Amino acid sequence: MSFLKEHPEWIISSFVKNSNFKFKKKKILNILPPALIDDAVKSISSWENYKTTPLLKLNKLRKKLSLKEIYYKDESKRFHLKSFKALGGAYAVKKISGKNKITVSTATAGNHGKSVAWGAKRLGMKCVIFISEHVSECRAKSIRKLGAKIIRVKGNYNNSLKECIRQSKKNDWKIVQDVSWKNYEYIPKLIMAGYCIMIKEIFIQNKKKSFSHVFLQAGVGGMAAAVIAGFARYFKKIPKIIIVEPDKAESVLKSIRNNKSVKFKISKESIMGGMSCGEVSQVPWKILKSSVNFCVSISDYMVKSVIFSMAKKDFSDVKIEGGECATPGIIALKSICFNKDIKKKIGINKNSKILLFGCEGATDTKMYNKIMKKK
Repeated sequence: MSFLKEHPEWIISSFVKNSNFKFKKKKILNILPPALIDDAVKSISSWENYKTTPLLKLNKLRKKLSLKEIYYKDESKRFHLKSFKALGGAYAVKKISGKNKITVSTATAGNHGKSVAWGAKRLGMKCVIFISEHVSECRAKSIRKLGAKIIRVKGNYNNSLKECIRQSKKNDWKIVQDVSWKNYEYIPKLIMAGYCIMIKEIFIQNKKKSFSHVFLQAGVGGMAAAVIAGFARYFKKIPKIIIVEPDKAESVLKSIRNNKSVKFKISKESIMGGMSCGEVSQVPWKILKSSVNFCVSISDYMVKSVIFSMAKKDFSDVKIEGGECATPGIIALKSICFNKDIKKKIGINKNSKILLFGCEGATDTKMYNKIMKKK
């Protein structure tokens, strides 16, 4: 039985067109330089057990929505960490590691912390990970298995980040954070450079052919900005770029609307925990503010159904393992196709070639198994 019956909840909560859009490759690559991207690609591709992750065709969804092509970059197959985050944190740890054994630290909603912990374990370094009270114990346990010390902080992600910065300064730990702030940009750039290998893979997998539209999840904006930089680095034709966020955390959307970085007060955490961020990071914002065509936000309502439908081959001929943050592209695309006005504004039609990112697999196995049993 398909769980893709038409629901009124297949809607776009908010929609914004970027009035300041002006894609400039040179400007983007000044922020995230080609040399940095190339070094990350060369380094990561040499790691043990490195494999290109699949670029799947969602042929069933394509037919249902009457589109030409829908591609899905499946990051559930990324090393044993099941997330694109494996690329960034671990690469940054390697780059900053010297002859002296340092202790690295970070704040995380889950996947980034696993990457940093894995990177530290590979190099025999100590690692301290800060998580908020909203991060599941299942995610915390998976980080502990990599040898990291977990410190749980009361409050949300921002509280865990503040505590990470405070204790790291006190104990002389090296912060490996995917969020940038004043005088802290180099390490976030390393992390973003690591993410760019996804685009180099896609460039090869799709035989250098580009897409008409790309949907990008955004939390603090690091992955989205990295993908944009990757397109600037490898592709001649740049697709229309649509940012997707939870409607409970519209930090990029609000910033694009106001033409400046603004904070979004999160009153309730989204099920898409890795995207539940109240402020866009400084370095990504430098790229996103003029390179994004549109921003949309979605509710949590269809997340579980889409996770189930991916597993039950409702979208393609193969089973797809997707976590909560793997669903936004599919939810946004389908919701847009049901909204004639937004669909027309974005320019999606029968000739559209769409690229989506399945940025994680079942990284919270307890939640994933619960979803599959309930459905």
